[in-house]
Amino acid sequence: MAGILFIISAPSGSGKSTLVAQLRSLVEGLDFSISYTTRAPRGSETDGREYHFIDRTAFEGMIARDEFFEWAEVFGNYYGTALSALDHARAAGKDLLLDIDVQGAKQVMQKLSGAVSIFILPPSPEVLERRLRNRSEAEHVTSEEVIELRLHQAKQELEQVWDYKYALINDVLDEATAELRAIVLCERGAGDGVTATAEACRTAKKSARLCEVLRRFGIEC
Repeated sequence: MAGILFIISAPSGSGKSTLVAQLRSLVEGLDFSISYTTRAPRGSETDGREYHFIDRTAFEGMIARDEFFEWAEVFGNYYGTALSALDHARAAGKDLLLDIDVQGAKQVMQKLSGAVSIFILPPSPEVLERRLRNRSEAEHVTSEEVIELRLHQAKQELEQVWDYKYALINDVLDEATAELRAIVLCERGAGDGVTATAEACRTAKKSARLCEVLRRFGIEC
């Protein structure tokens, strides 16, 4: 059945983009919605590949014309998903992946109750900080203020994990990829081989592993 909407959220630095790329290489029939943003491109990012990069005036014009499925302002920049994204995926016989923050995810969940929501967690604050620093150094934009802000924001976002249907921990890439793949295939109706893996990722299960990671961030399970 085409047209399933998969929402994927994670704190900045959790490795979400890498996981999504891995998933798309392993599972067919997944369309990826390219969001609009007012932030500047990072590193090798190009317009129309990672994001549609537009200025604030253009973005606010799209808001005024009600052209977004969801939109949010994060760290002083707008991010949004065009309304047409899901229709285009359905017309092509595909499911749609939305890589969006928790603000945008809540908007989508309210509008489309059948959306499948997935939250990706870093394994610990120390790992998250290291990933943020490595990314900042690679982009030549190292800023203690930005890193601290994102670490603080990460905890606030992690507290929203219970609003999501699934949660997985991006510690070992191959394991996290296998879990994400299992969730997608299970939601598509696949049975043997993926159901147990997907079910273990349900937030309703409150797995010991999930609770341990949350406690590392000072969040009670």
